[in-house]
Amino acid sequence: MDPKSQKVKLNDGHFIPVLGFGTYAPPEAAKREALEITKFAIEVGFRHIDCAHVYQNEEQVGQAIRSKIADGTVKREDIFYTSKLWLTSLRPELVRPALEKSLKNLQLDYVDLYIIHIPVALKPGEELFPKDENGKLIFDSVDLCLTWEALEKCKDAGLTKSIGVSNFNHKQLEKILNKPGLKYKPVCNQVECHPYLNQSKLLDFCKSHGIILVAFGALGSQRVKEWVNLNHPVLLEDPVLCAIAQKHKQTPALVALRYQIQRGVVVLTKSFNKKRVKENIQVFDFELSPEDMKAIDGLNRNRRYYEFLPGVGHPEYPFSEEY
Repeated sequence: MDPKSQKVKLNDGHFIPVLGFGTYAPPEAAKREALEITKFAIEVGFRHIDCAHVYQNEEQVGQAIRSKIADGTVKREDIFYTSKLWLTSLRPELVRPALEKSLKNLQLDYVDLYIIHIPVALKPGEELFPKDENGKLIFDSVDLCLTWEALEKCKDAGLTKSIGVSNFNHKQLEKILNKPGLKYKPVCNQVECHPYLNQSKLLDFCKSHGIILVAFGALGSQRVKEWVNLNHPVLLEDPVLCAIAQKHKQTPALVALRYQIQRGVVVLTKSFNKKRVKENIQVFDFELSPEDMKAIDGLNRNRRYYEFLPGVGHPEYPFSEEY
């Protein structure tokens, strides 16, 4: 199966490749390695690249995409590029300037998908994580429906082909879906999703509204201490996952990725290791049986690695809801 042709249709008519390459890395590696590894990912067949303003490497990722266009590996329309609106720019008047800044860093004319990164607004300004003298995040209060209207205008202006959200719970999605005068529905909700947090209720909710669920952290987590609860067990060492992997002569990582694709979830894979990047594209070379899928469904324990604890206490903190 050619991975480049596996896509699903979004509710606005555009298509998204079911396997994406995530470009987040700890800051010390983010810039230095992003250029090389993104070029490599495109060379081995990735066509969906997921990035964000807060990763601070859009310049390098954009350079990688442009160099692969320049050398004839791909055309711009072959690449599906996602950027994300950061929390300090959720006020409606800051949305378009934020997207324009990303485009300038990328040196691209448009992005394919622009999404609200987390529904927790922070104080506007240059600081990505504005803190008070006690080291607490300084929250801002923004009506997300107004943020959404500003995203709709970016789509109308051709700066992005599609618009969506990330880390929203079902109530926050409902708020946008029920907004008077809604012009475009979110095409996706990008959330942490893996066998220990399989998001089945949120997935059903999204499917019922024609919203694609995009999974990040699909292999558990990169153990980044700022973001992640390091006491949690390592997903890829799970005995059930390992047994299924052995049966198919695949790695546990590939089984975890394949699981998502077979449930209709678009899955992101992040690795700055070339061997693994190349291996992850082999997700199309095998299929899990209904029994395998059921066994993996049975691993769910609503275990969240990315809790974004500094956001607790914000009225829009998304993870207090069940789903």
